[in-house]
Amino acid sequence: MCDTFCVGGPGGMLFAKNSDRPPGEAQVVEAHPARPPGGRLRTQYLELADRGARPVIGSRPTWLWGFEHGVNDARVAIGNEKIWTTRDPRPAPPALIGMDLVRLALERAGDAEEALAALTELLDTHGQGGSCEADRDEPYWSSFLVADPAGAWIVETSGRSWVARREPTGAAISNRVVLDHRWDRASADVAAGTDVQSWRDPQAPTAIADLRLAATRPFVAAGRADARAAAATLRHHGTRPWGAPGGDPTDVCPPPAGIDPAWRGITVCMHVRGYQATTAAMIADLAADGDAPQRAWVALGSPCASVFVPIFPPRIPDPLTRAETWWRFAALRDRVESDPDALVEVRAVLGPVETDLWDAADEAAAGDDGARTRYTTGAWEAVADALRRLGV
Repeated sequence: MCDTFCVGGPGGMLFAKNSDRPPGEAQVVEAHPARPPGGRLRTQYLELADRGARPVIGSRPTWLWGFEHGVNDARVAIGNEKIWTTRDPRPAPPALIGMDLVRLALERAGDAEEALAALTELLDTHGQGGSCEADRDEPYWSSFLVADPAGAWIVETSGRSWVARREPTGAAISNRVVLDHRWDRASADVAAGTDVQSWRDPQAPTAIADLRLAATRPFVAAGRADARAAAATLRHHGTRPWGAPGGDPTDVCPPPAGIDPAWRGITVCMHVRGYQATTAAMIADLAADGDAPQRAWVALGSPCASVFVPIFPPRIPDPLTRAETWWRFAALRDRVESDPDALVEVRAVLGPVETDLWDAADEAAAGDDGARTRYTTGAWEAVADALRRLGV
């Protein structure tokens, strides 16, 4: 499960995603340089002809090749979602999985239009298939939000079939089919006028996603491309956004204690004990001004018990590339799940550190390239000290 949204403003598009995965599955954030075409490329289950790659950063579970979410040097960002359709993914042979498609499209695209073309060509040629979890056979189809400074596309898939709709001002997606008959493009096997809601698996309750869309869609509707507000939305525990950098660090919303019959308790910041948790998150500023420094904010673990660390791609503080860092934040998530009152203490330590980092990054963004390099070199020191103070 995941939640992805983007919102446009006069300066471009802001993209955000929570990656919800098995709670014991570590993620890392990586930068990959440009790669020339030629030779062969190994994805999770397939070997493909390598068409080369442009520089990308992305967050990936350590056992996967592909990305849960990422952004490239052309300011194209993509995130994917698990969706259920009437077509059973289990008989499909190993092929591409949603995370492969995210990374491959980012590697090949100069804008959202090119990303859509790359993603759908890969689907048409290779299809989808193979487990998307390490410890059990869990194949699934994906939907995608593909964004650049000028707009976004929602792409929904079922096997090799796909439909896409242009969203010029932003959109939110979650773990359900959201499109209907109002789509702009589709694979050759989709008849004109098809209502994509007919793809939806009637056995999959939509409330699992609808409750979270009720939290992310207002952010999009507000039309403010505000990274601090996006961080607060990614920390949503079912009542309200909270925990924006610069806010009161003692103003917290504890994680839900459980799930009721109406599926309340499955929230944007996910805490389904023993099954799913938010294990990484990213916010990316897709600025229309090509001369502005590229900016993103990345978190390992659950946003409520983590820090959105500002980065200037392709620079990434080295600890974010290591699985052991993820496990430190996972320990904090486990602490607040066991004792929700502990979240006040955790945020009292992490909140001011996050605010100071965002302020320092704002200063670096206004400076030269050297200032951004110096910021990256020293950014992790305060986070490391905070984690030590919290005993992880």
